[in-house]
Amino acid sequence: MKDRNFFHNPFFQAFAIIFIAGCFLYLDFYVYKNITRRLINPFGKAVQAKAIDLKDYLPFDENSKTVKIEAAENKKFSSGEKMPVLDGATALLPVYSAFFHSLYPKEACVFDGTDFKSESYLQKHNTAGAFKALVEKKADIVFCAKPSEKQVEYAKQNGIEFVLVPVGLESFVFLVNKDNPVTELSVEQIRGIYTGKYKRWSEVGGDNTKISALTCKEGGGSQTAMLSFMNGTPIKTVNNAFEGRSIGYSFRFYVDGIVNDANLKMISLNGIEPTKENIRNKTYPVFSSFYAIYRASDSDREDIKKVIDFALSKTGQEIVEKTGYVSLE
Repeated sequence: MKDRNFFHNPFFQAFAIIFIAGCFLYLDFYVYKNITRRLINPFGKAVQAKAIDLKDYLPFDENSKTVKIEAAENKKFSSGEKMPVLDGATALLPVYSAFFHSLYPKEACVFDGTDFKSESYLQKHNTAGAFKALVEKKADIVFCAKPSEKQVEYAKQNGIEFVLVPVGLESFVFLVNKDNPVTELSVEQIRGIYTGKYKRWSEVGGDNTKISALTCKEGGGSQTAMLSFMNGTPIKTVNNAFEGRSIGYSFRFYVDGIVNDANLKMISLNGIEPTKENIRNKTYPVFSSFYAIYRASDSDREDIKKVIDFALSKTGQEIVEKTGYVSLE
């Protein structure tokens, strides 16, 4: 009877309620501090989804972000004239949409409010889709980073050989959350992270949290660039997203010019920031060309040559620069 009365004691009940509430508050704080806080938009939803709003880069929409520079009239295509279908990587749509604006008649772009229709001469299927379209002759010029070995092999199996023409320069960058105290890493440290040599940020100058090394889908431009960066060393990563800080990778302009997420931070490599000037003077350690790519069997097509010549012209290179990439010179 005494025990029963003790549990019904209002002082005990009040203490129990306060104790239980305190436990829940502590648990909630622990989960937030060690899990939720590190998962709140660690790379930005737009980066994770590889998203781009096509409406932002329609070539003839006066409100779009596409750079609009008119080509000379004798350089433009006329309605009814044979014209190449342009396609490419998501990150490069701003560039080839601007080329399209300069060279093509307005009716050549057919957009249904959500996507480019099949009859449109302007398409956007991302890197893997663009190379597939080029092999299947659904696109004539694609604007992408260098194709992967599998993409080249797939082309050869279908009797297709690619011709790659450098159009501009870009840097490959590594990303962390803005709250990560790490601001720079060496090339070897990043390779060490992606081979599993380093498992905690404290091993590379950060805090004592686990490293969550994120990767991209095979066949995409970022993953192909990452494999090249690893120089043949296999990637062996552990995703500790529920208890660590993440690191990922992409191309500079896609992160800075399209996604533009304040939660992201591009880190320096070997003490060099991935700025346009450091790409131009080639002091940033990881830079590469991006290309206009077409089928070798179409090398005699004047319409393809017209687009390539324009991309390499003074006006074309001005478009590359004004879009946010780095021109060849």
